[in-house]
Amino acid sequence: MRVLVVEDDQKIASFVIKGLKQAGFAVDHAANGEDGLHMALNEPYDVAVIDIMLPKRDGLSLIQELRRQQINTPVIILSAKRSVDDRVKGLETGSDDYLTKPFAFTELLARVQALLRRAGGGAGATHPTRLTVGELTVDLVSREVMRGGMKIDLQPREFALLEYLMRHPGRAVSKTMILEHIWDYSFDPQTNVVDVLVCRLRNKVDRDFEPKMIQTIRGVGYVLKTS
Repeated sequence: MRVLVVEDDQKIASFVIKGLKQAGFAVDHAANGEDGLHMALNEPYDVAVIDIMLPKRDGLSLIQELRRQQINTPVIILSAKRSVDDRVKGLETGSDDYLTKPFAFTELLARVQALLRRAGGGAGATHPTRLTVGELTVDLVSREVMRGGMKIDLQPREFALLEYLMRHPGRAVSKTMILEHIWDYSFDPQTNVVDVLVCRLRNKVDRDFEPKMIQTIRGVGYVLKTS
């Protein structure tokens, strides 16, 4: 999953980015509202975390412009303003959640995951904190992966790829789509990082099981199927 963080306070930005990356997210960062708007309009994000008080363009006008241009990326507002009126104003701009500073990263992560579940429309979901496709189950809170009653240990990037595939069961996803959602701007699109990651995930999810769920569609990409 890919997250945009728009925050001018470098200390807070580093704190949020580090935590999200450790949780398996690809993260892009903008330090002002104009750059944040440009990135949000031109790149696909699963969630955006946006501060209100930003240089060049404030967070509320940024969100309003996104909604005006029919960009429906779920948005969490970060703000030091705590009054009910401020929270209502923030939500009325088109944001989906409002978190006041200072905040615990665990709460931010829980809210990000909640927005992802809501935006996913229930694809592959049987429980608010769990994704299930066939006999494969992922717990988004404990980050536990099970198949056929057996626990599978995944590295953060492997977990992120499996989560992405499980949110789109039966749907072909291209290597470009995987790059955009699992890596940030630092990746080299000419490398074979996607093939390597898919191979690693297959070795853990499919090698000792039948049927093989992660399938290659030649010339297109990959698909997670139950048969």
